[in-house]
Amino acid sequence: MQLVVSHGRSLPLCMRLRYEPTDPYVVHAAFFAADGDEPVEWTLGRDLLASGLKGSAGEGDVRILSAVGHGDQVMYIALRSRAGTALLEVPVQDVQTFLENTEALVPQGAESGRIDWDAELARMLTKD
Repeated sequence: MQLVVSHGRSLPLCMRLRYEPTDPYVVHAAFFAADGDEPVEWTLGRDLLASGLKGSAGEGDVRILSAVGHGDQVMYIALRSRAGTALLEVPVQDVQTFLENTEALVPQGAESGRIDWDAELARMLTKD
């Protein structure tokens, strides 16, 4: 993937996506430079990534801007935090393959059946 720095200029980045069936609504994304820096981690909605394959999606701190309809095979993920903003260019095929693998584990629409609601409630009630 690429970190878009300016028009016509980008830097290579690595992206590692992780999906846990016990937390079925989200995808954990780690972005890091090839030189071994500590990764920057974000939690993204699985449905947001899936919607981004079809067109632009999201609002606020995470937005996906799809370029597939324009003949490109990339999607853009825009991330915003207090530290700044980043525009990431990601191959569509990589995201699509990853999401297909998550669907094999937990089909879309079946997520709520994978959550231990009693454990979640107990965890929320014990927080200070």
